[in-house]
Amino acid sequence: MSLLPFVIFLIWFFIPIPGSSSMANTLNGQHLRVIWTRWSGNPKGLVGPLKGGVLLEFLSKRLNFTYEMVQVTENKPEPSEKGPGLFSYLWNQVKFVPFSIQSDLLVHDTSASFQYNSVVDYTLPWIYDHFAFLIPVPDESANINAVVKPFQWPVWLGLGISIVCVIAVLNLMQRYLECRSVIETPSRSNYNLTTAKEETREQYLYVFGNLLSQGGSCKSKRLPYRLVAGVWTLAAFVFVQAYTSTLFTYVVTPNNHPLVDSVYDVIDNGDINVLVRESGSMNTLLSSNNYTGLFRNLRKKLDSFPNSKCAAVSDCIRPIKPESRIVFLEANVYLKDAIRNDFKKTGKCNLQIAKEEFIAIMSTLVLQKNSRYTQSIQQGVLNLQENGLVNFWDTWFRPMPPQCNGKPQSGKKKELSPLSLKNVTGAFVVLLVGLSLSLLAFLGEKIISRQHRNRNGAVGSKELK
Repeated sequence: MSLLPFVIFLIWFFIPIPGSSSMANTLNGQHLRVIWTRWSGNPKGLVGPLKGGVLLEFLSKRLNFTYEMVQVTENKPEPSEKGPGLFSYLWNQVKFVPFSIQSDLLVHDTSASFQYNSVVDYTLPWIYDHFAFLIPVPDESANINAVVKPFQWPVWLGLGISIVCVIAVLNLMQRYLECRSVIETPSRSNYNLTTAKEETREQYLYVFGNLLSQGGSCKSKRLPYRLVAGVWTLAAFVFVQAYTSTLFTYVVTPNNHPLVDSVYDVIDNGDINVLVRESGSMNTLLSSNNYTGLFRNLRKKLDSFPNSKCAAVSDCIRPIKPESRIVFLEANVYLKDAIRNDFKKTGKCNLQIAKEEFIAIMSTLVLQKNSRYTQSIQQGVLNLQENGLVNFWDTWFRPMPPQCNGKPQSGKKKELSPLSLKNVTGAFVVLLVGLSLSLLAFLGEKIISRQHRNRNGAVGSKELK
């Protein structure tokens, strides 16, 4: 009795069960007519899965069948009033096409839908991807605001008020102590307005000298005056260290932010326009369904822009410039192809993909309804996914250049590089403003001194007369 389970297992493992669809290969020795839009015999410019050729080779070797390509001129799977679709070849509903080239298998970026589930057979998904937004790489701009970004405006306001208060307290305290000293010591009766102005100037130099890390002399030996000066020295040290430690981050961090990060940025910004491919699944999804919420807002975006639909991917990519405020909504794999091709042409990274994904998409293979090959194709797709070959093929067909991988800049530089003029533009702007103010002050002093000299000369001439 103990050997009975082992004998049953051997019988089940080695002896095939007649009629079992999971073990019978209906494709063994068969010849299929296949549609793949990227086949070299089709017109150039058709969109389709780049990995369709190696997929067919894998399935044909795995399931032992041969195939031939059917020439097509369409991109869109679903037929329309304008003409037939790729599904029409499965139904033999293409005009002026003989019955002998009816297709058995469609290798395309087709998403399973309830609308056509009753007329075609969908397999398990063989590609898992997502829709995303293609945006231009923003131009690097001058980092003018870097000198003021380390502090928020309340901090700057508090710092300005503190400077005024400390100067006023030191000035009043110095004058009070000097007046009291004059009263207590009559020999110091020569304390006049000129001396007070000189001491006030010294207080200005002391306060601003500590802020600029230049220090300053504290000539008064009175304890109250030195307490206020010491407290200001400590506060200035904290301000200076906090400012300089944060300033470096704002100087080296790029300030060229992406046009959008997610679909919500597209919806919330009225000046951003969206492009979709006319024969793409996203256009079909947005135009043929009465969605609400996010999809309804996207459809309004498309309707508000007269040129929102383009025939080819290249037509959708051409207007994407930093100054155009236009984004392209398409499957991620097609966006990577566009980025790689643009980099090969220009040698620059002009395009990138928005940070957040939009919606997931799954592509399936399509066969005739109730096809006897469906179950075998399903088994081949399962084996393909188990081996992880689909993702591995991406390294063959979509080798993204490391300097232009489509991802937005993170703000962290992997390699150290010298600071450019745009990084320290803010410091030069501050220097230019300071020099301009000093020049204006110099001219003002010259004008005032000349008027004063002329007035004194006129008075002297009158006295001589």
